[in-house]
Amino acid sequence: MGVPMSVEGEFPPSGQAPRRHLWPIPPEGGYTVEDLYRLPDLPAHTELIDGSLVFMSPQSLFHAMTVDALNIRLRELAPAEYWVSREMTTVLDEQNAPEPDLLVVHADSVQGLDQTRFEPSDVVLAVEVVSPSSRSRDRDTKPLKYARAGIPHYWRVEKENDRPVVHVFELEPSTGAYVATGIFREELKVSVPFPVAVDLTDIATPPRRT
Repeated sequence: MGVPMSVEGEFPPSGQAPRRHLWPIPPEGGYTVEDLYRLPDLPAHTELIDGSLVFMSPQSLFHAMTVDALNIRLRELAPAEYWVSREMTTVLDEQNAPEPDLLVVHADSVQGLDQTRFEPSDVVLAVEVVSPSSRSRDRDTKPLKYARAGIPHYWRVEKENDRPVVHVFELEPSTGAYVATGIFREELKVSVPFPVAVDLTDIATPPRRT
């Protein structure tokens, strides 16, 4: 499918004169993964959900610190047969290519530094840290699609009293749906997809000002 034409529009920043921007016109039937990789000048970390382009809002400090901390800890704990990555496009089907905040993939699926995507069969665990703008996608849309694609494990991280709370889900093969296996507030401690122990009380704590 070719790159769609664009339509000119205006969106003025607060207190400033309008400036011109070219918005792409969605093709009939919605965008595809091919469009996601061919459309010029898309914002960083654009996702494709049900044929629609989803642009990421600016992330909060809580989101950044939580992703960073979990990324470091999972990399420390992951066995050699797994690879931990953050914010990589995962192509579920022709019209769905989300970008989980964190992924654990089979190490042999990592093909090189120019790689830009993973397939569902590559992914062992997908992790989403919930933001206000992504709440419905992270709670409803994405886990449904990850489960249908056969990704065995899903973690959803919520902010509760300024601390991360991790909701852990595992794929039930007979139903093809996720089942909740635990909610962790003080310490995240699981045995699958590999043994993990993370002190959650020490995450997302900004440095104290003196």
